Amino acid sequence: MMISGKFDIELKPIDSYAPSKDGIKLGRMSIDKTFFGDLSATSQGEMLSALSPKAGSAGYVAIELITGEILGKKGSFALQHYGTMSGGTQNLVLEVVADSGTGELANLKGKMKIDIEERQHFYIFEYEL
Repeated sequence: MMISGKFDIELKPIDSYAPSKDGIKLGRMSIDKTFFGDLSATSQGEMLSALSPKAGSAGYVAIELITGEILGKKGSFALQHYGTMSGGTQNLVLEVVADSGTGELANLKGKMKIDIEERQHFYIFEYEL
């Protein structure tokens, strides 16, 4: 199955354990999202990032817990992010954490794609139950 919609996101810096040094900036942020469309849900999570001294190069990882419904099926699941940027070229992978689905979303598997157009965030979620 494939569903799509948009989402609002709020990122807030939170204290980081590891210090930045040698021009590499480490960061930690909270993630709060509200999904609209075929995925009607909210999520909370955390992101860790590293900004390279070279402009346009960075990396991040994140985990968010999404709670709501997919086409009327209710439950929760964890989504894992892995993103890199090299010279401005982005590679982003978002996957459902294995066996994290609950309720009517038990056994959920899938991958999400994110697009940003004119400051609005959109998702395409390819999944199976």
